[in-house]
Amino acid sequence: MNSANNGFEKSIVVNGLVRKFGSFTAVDNISFDVMRGEIFGFLGPNGSGKSTTIRMLCGILEPSGGSASVLGYDIATQAEEIKKHIGYMSQKFSLYDDLTVNENLDFFGGIYGLKGQRLAERKNFVLEMAGLKGRENELTANLSTGWKQRLALGSAIIHEPKMVFLDEPTAGVDPVSRRNFWDMLYQMAEAGTTLFVTTHYMDEAEHCHRLGFIYQGRIIALGTPDQLRSKHIRGDIVEIAIDTSQEALQAISKAPGVEEAYFYGATIHAKVASAERDAKPIERHLANQGFKNFSVQAVQPSLEDVFVSLMEWDVVPYSQFSFD
Repeated sequence: MNSANNGFEKSIVVNGLVRKFGSFTAVDNISFDVMRGEIFGFLGPNGSGKSTTIRMLCGILEPSGGSASVLGYDIATQAEEIKKHIGYMSQKFSLYDDLTVNENLDFFGGIYGLKGQRLAERKNFVLEMAGLKGRENELTANLSTGWKQRLALGSAIIHEPKMVFLDEPTAGVDPVSRRNFWDMLYQMAEAGTTLFVTTHYMDEAEHCHRLGFIYQGRIIALGTPDQLRSKHIRGDIVEIAIDTSQEALQAISKAPGVEEAYFYGATIHAKVASAERDAKPIERHLANQGFKNFSVQAVQPSLEDVFVSLMEWDVVPYSQFSFD
């Protein structure tokens, strides 16, 4: 693996990758591929190994075992080459608030050796793509979080990398800005850029081409959103619109036919063998328990439902489970 090759069908190849910190194994023998032009979502709870994996793939952290390549470069022996050919964007937006939009782009372009006409061309592209035309001389500190996010993405891709790592890129950003940001990601993927994204927003995960779910350092699920739903959901999901209290959750958990129940936003989801058969008994059980003003209906499983089914909740209760 001596050079990056944009003709590669696979932008990332991971085989048995391991990272240990003393006696602790943070990443435990994981293997997966990421195809060129794919939006690959990498999901997992706090401390699952997401950040450690990204740091190895970016050439920042040496692996303890196994192998991996990014854009044809070996992460163990060609880390500096990887850094030259990828983009990286974190949730903290590595921007300089005391610089203008234009000055930030000059700075990051200079880091990647861009200058003269080439730098001017790439800056113009970034400003157009991010909708920052007319804001070139605005101090970055005065930008809203959504505009800072666009500038951070532009700074990460100013050198036109074929592979971009985005670590929680929409954390703390309003829903409209999140949607606009993802529109930009889709455009980049259609143009052939590979995107490796970590996110804790399940609605965003639904829009990834493929997903890898990591837990306790191991990949426990891999596939498209539809593949994960069909493979890991057995039976049906019913949604109960009810006061989301612990009392309601406990009552639903004890209802006939309910295999598992957990909070889902402002509702409660219950896993049952058959929604058609089990919905009415759940309604009767809740009524008998004194609950009023609730509804029970079958819903399509979400990725959050998939992840609930994957976890051993007697070890990690869903109420204590959170994403980075």
